[in-house]
Amino acid sequence: MREKLDEQGFEQVPQLSSSRIIDVNERMTIVNDNPSGVKRAVLIGINYVGQQGELSGCHNDVKNISSYLQQVQGFRPQNMITLMDDGVHDNPTYDRILQAFQWVVNESQAGDTVWIHYSGHGGRVEDDNGDEDDGYDETLIPVDFQRKGQIRDDDLLRYLVKPMREGVLMTCLMDCCHSGTVLDLPYRFIADGDHYQMERNDDFDMDHLIEVAKIAATMAASLGGMAQSVIQ
Repeated sequence: MREKLDEQGFEQVPQLSSSRIIDVNERMTIVNDNPSGVKRAVLIGINYVGQQGELSGCHNDVKNISSYLQQVQGFRPQNMITLMDDGVHDNPTYDRILQAFQWVVNESQAGDTVWIHYSGHGGRVEDDNGDEDDGYDETLIPVDFQRKGQIRDDDLLRYLVKPMREGVLMTCLMDCCHSGTVLDLPYRFIADGDHYQMERNDDFDMDHLIEVAKIAATMAASLGGMAQSVIQ
């Protein structure tokens, strides 16, 4: 991927983060091998229509990913939530994005497959709890960020990663700036030409993950009914 980006004049360095060690030289699997497992997806594309910093390709990204998931990987539309600021789909607001994450967490069981796609702006804000070595939280920027704020990496860890049930295979594709560590996972691979395998993130606090996972699971269970009713 790095070579392809170089050929086209891009300087971005792709990164892969994971909750477990992945052999980056092997073919990556994004669908659980359980034949009876359900495949679910949350697809988010934000062009920030009419706002400063408006983008142009995020809706197309979502459409392409949706087609790929359905035509190649066998996902069904009834198990997919799409949020786009295109006047057709539900708007990708701060609340709706978190509600979509809570929906996919509450619905998914061991053996299921989850795909999360985000295409839009990403950002950095000052760390507010002292868990970032560089002093900044990475963020996703919802369409209503000027009113509601940004979605921090701590929020993604709390509402999406930690409460996900064991045995669910989840893949997240974050097409935005500052996305390499936006999920705050313990292992990472940097495709800069100098790294050839995943490495442990020495700053990752495993004890803190376990503690917050218990809290997040309780919160997700209590909020699940409300999130589902709002999305529907």
